[in-house]
Amino acid sequence: MAPERATAQVAVDCVVFGVQLALPDHPDADDRLMVLLVERGPAPFAGRMALPGGFVLAGEGLKAAAERELVEETGVKLTYLEQLYTFGAPARDPRGRVLSVAWMALVRPSAHQLAPDTDAADARWVPVAEAPPLAFDHDTILATALERLRGKVRWQPIGFDLLPPRFTLTWLQRLYEVILEQTFDKRNFRRKVLKTGLLVDTGDRLTGVPHKPPALYAFDRDRYERLQTSGFSFEL
Repeated sequence: MAPERATAQVAVDCVVFGVQLALPDHPDADDRLMVLLVERGPAPFAGRMALPGGFVLAGEGLKAAAERELVEETGVKLTYLEQLYTFGAPARDPRGRVLSVAWMALVRPSAHQLAPDTDAADARWVPVAEAPPLAFDHDTILATALERLRGKVRWQPIGFDLLPPRFTLTWLQRLYEVILEQTFDKRNFRRKVLKTGLLVDTGDRLTGVPHKPPALYAFDRDRYERLQTSGFSFEL
């Protein structure tokens, strides 16, 4: 007798990381790596925090479904989600067999206004280190995304959407330290990041500081985009 075939529904879940830095436009912010979570309204797991997501509609593409669910549950509109992994443990959803295709992104929280709707009772940025136990298998999805993010920043450049157009090397170092949760030697970090050729010295300096004003840099957009595709080694 042939084994019974599984019948499954398809869902999407979104892991949106946010890097919060104390910069001139938000001087009171803490340097934190955040994740965007929603409070579930309906069962199962009513009242529990979860990643934004939901079921794929008939005739809908996976990425389109992720973008739609993210807007509906948080108000955040993104078009540069990266596919992470497909999660399909048989008991991951008490409603039945559900396969979830997870997506991830890295943004600056202050650039997005939250507006929860549909089955999300609330949406908020939560420090990754303080995230509560999540609904479904979302703890596993979050851990997988965090591992991917920390591996990725060592071979692909980051920063265009996370830093101002002109920034100091200290701000860039803090960005990497927040994501990787480790402290780097200032001199060694600067030597290695300048060696990539990613940065252009603008010739300007930061104003309004009580000490010697640091130089302001910008990303070389052409080289940045090439390295986004080909990658590079940035072991810190």
